[in-house]
Amino acid sequence: MAAEIPAAPAALIAQPFPRLMGVEIVEAGKDRVRGRLTVRPDVCTAGHILHGGAIMAFADTLGATGAFLNLPEGAGGTTTIESKTNFIGAAREGTTVEAEALPIHIGRRSSVWQTRITRADGKLVAIVTQTQMVL
Repeated sequence: MAAEIPAAPAALIAQPFPRLMGVEIVEAGKDRVRGRLTVRPDVCTAGHILHGGAIMAFADTLGATGAFLNLPEGAGGTTTIESKTNFIGAAREGTTVEAEALPIHIGRRSSVWQTRITRADGKLVAIVTQTQMVL
């Protein structure tokens, strides 16, 4: 069940880089975060496909948002301590990619999130697994 969406934009406001990239969070809850990103020229490679770093940053934003929503009372925040990306396919400039981050583990000191990034046709672009530490 998703939390009310106003929590996500507030978390995003504190993150200037995802705003700069154009990350849009469309659903945010303790058990799932969904987002979208338009593949603009400034987040592409010279070959006009979404840059791997942009893919990783997009996934990191969603996983961190989910971790933030699961922070225990009194926690000072969250930070990424590990991230692994499998690049599967390409997303061309001018298209939109969507992503869904799901928790694999939520504990008192860390959480692990897996994010699947797909194209509009449903083809997989990447799978990112990240560990978030509770501060």
